[in-house]
Amino acid sequence: QIQLVESGGGLVQPGGSLRLSCAPSRFTLDEYSIGWFRQAPGKEREGVSCITRSDGSTYNADSVKGRFTVSRDDAKNTAYLQMNSLKPEDTGVYYCAIGSGYMCSLRSSWYDYWGQGTQVTVSS
Repeated sequence: QIQLVESGGGLVQPGGSLRLSCAPSRFTLDEYSIGWFRQAPGKEREGVSCITRSDGSTYNADSVKGRFTVSRDDAKNTAYLQMNSLKPEDTGVYYCAIGSGYMCSLRSSWYDYWGQGTQVTVSS
């Protein structure tokens, strides 16, 4: 059974930073594209960032451009989402997801497996 485990969430003040990690069990991450999503209370899940399987190209939602960076370390079998200059509107549950396609997408339908999510709260 494929499992993804996110970690690194927490409470941070506006302007602060967090780094989320996503680690799989029983498979190697380099065979998949990776997406990061978030869901705020009462809102739909939205795509935040993604990184391709093919060449490591990255894509970000307009709302996080210049602040969030997605990366992958295949040697450590872990993906990351570095979040800087956090704002209260970044609050939500963050999920990583993997898909077998070579490209990546900010659409949730692209992905096959999901982690359980980690809570990020940005508040003073």
